[in-house]
Formats: sequence, structure tokens, C-alpha cells
Amino acid sequence: MIRRRTALLSAASLTIAGKARAQKKYAPGITDTEIKIGQTMPYSGNASAYGVAGRNQAAYFRMINEAGGINGRKIVLISLDDGYSPPKTMELARQLVERDQVAFLFYPLGTQTNTAIQKYMNQKKVPHLFLATGASKWGDPKNFPWTMGWQPDYHTECKIFAKHMIANIKDPKIAILRQNDDMGNDYIGGFREGLGAGWEKMVVADATYEVTDPTIDSQILQLKNSGATVFMNITTPKFAAQAIKKVAEIGWKPIHYLVSVAASVGAVMRPAGIENGQGIVTAQFAKDVTDPRWATSPDYIEWKAFMDKWNPTANQLEGSNVSSYIVVHALVQVLKQCGDDLSRENIMRQAANIKDLEIPLLLPGIKVNTSPTNFYPLRTEQLARFEGDHWTLFGDLISADGT
Repeated sequence: MIRRRTALLSAASLTIAGKARAQKKYAPGITDTEIKIGQTMPYSGNASAYGVAGRNQAAYFRMINEAGGINGRKIVLISLDDGYSPPKTMELARQLVERDQVAFLFYPLGTQTNTAIQKYMNQKKVPHLFLATGASKWGDPKNFPWTMGWQPDYHTECKIFAKHMIANIKDPKIAILRQNDDMGNDYIGGFREGLGAGWEKMVVADATYEVTDPTIDSQILQLKNSGATVFMNITTPKFAAQAIKKVAEIGWKPIHYLVSVAASVGAVMRPAGIENGQGIVTAQFAKDVTDPRWATSPDYIEWKAFMDKWNPTANQLEGSNVSSYIVVHALVQVLKQCGDDLSRENIMRQAANIKDLEIPLLLPGIKVNTSPTNFYPLRTEQLARFEGDHWTLFGDLISADGT
């Protein structure tokens, strides 16, 4: 009887254990102890200023792993240098998915680079998650259900700039400098929409540059000679710093607007010369950690402690050390929501099911929200002006629909 009872108990235990195992669903790269994720990042090339994002996220995952991981699983990040080159990004994405067997790609950086791999990632049904680019195309769940953006989209941001110009500048004569790729095109589409019928009258010059160009000096001279009184600067960090410096050198004094992806104090404003950036207007969704107003806020103190311990050699004035920190919190939330169902399908399902998530260093009032029909996690920004050595917020939060 004792042997029979023991056998029955053992059988029941095996049945329960079998059910528990059956409930676990794992994508490639995921086990009971590990979650392997991939990333492409420009650690070299003309956009290398953004490479600090990948290094900072690697540091954050080290911190998480030391604390036991996420639901007991440690994060393995494979972050590879694509040099901001779309063909290289395509090569590395295939390597990560097919050879390294990562579960998904997280925060790969660049509009052109992500464009190169978007179809591939969706054909393979591999999550292409929280992209480090604000192109509006990333919010298209109907046609690309495996791709989700992250930051407020470029189209909306430049539309906000245009509306601000119309409302606050009398008879603006606008000169535009923009990167000659999908990023520049997305921004300019929003700008054109924001200006509406006034586009033809207001825009007096429109110059482009290639990411391989050594400088944009000739373009700045061309824009100044147009007689423009407003400068819409649609660039990435290297060229933004060059433009700000050159504008000052030639004595041009337009009302200057700068896109948020190039508004880093450490990577752009300081290299360009603090004195040259006074009065420039940008848009923000994250706290500027150089702004004294945030010095006593708990989330700033927490971020500073993380940086000091886990990424001590980083330049804390570089905006990518803030944006990369913010988005990691969203990924951690998604993985926690997944529980033991870490299939690729459920990872995307949970990414599209974030409700009013508050994340450290987002501006007060900004929360993360997604749904099966909303693949734009952040849709609100606030304008800021460069004053002294930091950005100063003004006005109200502005959402994607203009409210």
C-alpha cells in the first residue's frame, strides 16, 4: 500500500511538472535561465555618437543580471556595429536571427538601416522591437505586425515645429537643412503638412547632405545667402554640431529649430560651443539631465547612481545615455508581462499591450501606451529652448494629434 501510494504521488507530481513545462513557450534564444536578444548599433561611422546607447544598455543588462535577471532569466545582448550602413545592417540582422538565434531585435538604431531589414524581420516573424528611430513608418501593424517604433515620430515633431513658427514668427522666411534619406524625408513631410498652404511662400531654401559628407559648410552658406530668417535644422549629431558652429562663424542669426534626435547637450551643444546654441528650440519627451530643475527628482538620482556604478566612463551629458535608459524599462515591462510564454508571438502581443506605463526620466505627464492598432509607444512632446548650458521647457505637452 505504501509503495502504491508513493507511485501514485510520483505520477501526480510528474503530471503537474509536465503541465508546468507545457505552459512554458520559448522563442529561439530563450531558456529557463537566459533571454538572448540582438541589436545593431553605429559604433563607428558618421553616426557613431549614437553608439553610447548600446553601451549603456549593455551596462543596464549587467545590472539586471546581477540582481537575478527578469523572472529568473538573464539577458544576453549581442550588439553589433553596422557603421550606420544599411547593407551591413542587413548582413548582421541575418546573422543575429539565423546564426546567433536571438529571440528578437531590440532598439536597432537608424531609419535607413531599419528600413533595410523591416521586410526581412516581418517575413521571418521575428520581433523588431522599440526601434531607435522616429520614422512614422514604424507604426504600421497592419502591414508590418512584427515592427514597433519607440520615440515620438519625426512627422509629428516637425509638424509641431511648423505650427509654432506660424503662431510666433511674423512673416517667416525658412531655410531647411536635412539629411538626404528616409529620416529627412519623414521630417520634411510633417513640416510641409504643418505649414500647409504657406509652404511655397515661407520656404526660401532647402538643402540636403549625405551621411558620408565630411562637412555641411557649403550648405550653410547657401542657406544664409537665401535671406532666410528661420533655420529648420534636420540633422544627426555630427552635422548638427557642425551646423550650429558654422551658423555662428558666418554671423547668420536666424531663429533656429533643431530636431530632438540631435539635441544632446554632450554630443552636440557643447562641441558646437555653448555660446553658439543660445535660443535654439527643440522638442523633448525625456528630462534633460543637465537641467537643474531635475537634480532632486528621484528618477534622476536613480539614473545618476546607475551611471556612476555601472557605466562610470560614459559622458552623462550625452542624451543617448538617457533615451537608452528609458526604453530598457519598457522592454523589461514587456518581458515581465510575458511570464513563461516567451514565444515571439507573445512578446509582440505584450509589446502591444502596454497601459499607462510610467518610466523614469520621461517628462511629467508622458506615459507609454500601445495597443494592437497603436504601435507608437510615445506620442507626446514639449518644446524647449537652449538657455545657458541646458534646455529649458516651455509651453504645454503636445500630442500627436496636435492637442
